[in-house]
Amino acid sequence: MSAAAWLLLFPAARDSAAAGIGRLRARLATIGSRVQARASIRAHDSSPSVRHAGARAWRGFSRHRALLVGGALLLVLPPLLVLQLRQKPELESYEATELAVSNPQILELLRGERLVPPPELPPEVFVAAEAVLLEMGPAAVAPERIVSADRKWDRIDAAFQQRVLAVYQVMREQYGYEMVLVEGYRSPQRQAELARKGRGTTRAGAGQSCHQYGLAVDSAPLRDGKLQWDMQDPWTRRGYFLYGELAQQAGLEWGGAWRSLKDYVHLESKHACRAARRAARAG
Repeated sequence: MSAAAWLLLFPAARDSAAAGIGRLRARLATIGSRVQARASIRAHDSSPSVRHAGARAWRGFSRHRALLVGGALLLVLPPLLVLQLRQKPELESYEATELAVSNPQILELLRGERLVPPPELPPEVFVAAEAVLLEMGPAAVAPERIVSADRKWDRIDAAFQQRVLAVYQVMREQYGYEMVLVEGYRSPQRQAELARKGRGTTRAGAGQSCHQYGLAVDSAPLRDGKLQWDMQDPWTRRGYFLYGELAQQAGLEWGGAWRSLKDYVHLESKHACRAARRAARAG
């Protein structure tokens, strides 16, 4: 099976095998010419035994025909399937990776009816939240400029959006935290500007952030009509860690688990984002 797959999948292997067979055939031709005379002498005497051996082989094949045909199919079909499918690679989809979801409540939500994004909060909420972030400076857990951030859910990848909304719903129903989308899609220009300032939690340049492919979101818990950023506050800290734990159980990556830079507000689909970057570079 391995030899058959090797020959079927690699043209160079077939060329090498053909060259080797050619050399072997030349050698055999020399030997064959020497034994041809002897073979012709013995042919008459051996013909009955050859016919007997052929009849015996045919009876054996007839007796085990189903087994032999099944074995041949097992050897031939896998390489043929690989040849057929290798030009049409399938990228991993959210539907195909449900096993990555370890939280049964989130899995049930993903398999149910489509989740609907919550209504956007009034602009005043984000104006006040930005003022707090500016006061916090480098200690902020989100980019400073959030008033102008994009919070349109329809610009977020549909499958990724459903996972985020499932996390939101479990946060609300099970733990009493109301999560708010602070930023979803981010343009390359905004990404470059945030990276150039070197403030907050953003270091990725243009083309490097998952936000630019609709595969990342920043969120914050809402309490008493205000977004909460202070990780020294026990309620806020617990909320962000619950948010991160649920996100990881939903098969997403949480920025709060990063080693070099803690981005507690950030969720992304790591594998889908890598595929989007490769597609963008190829395009």
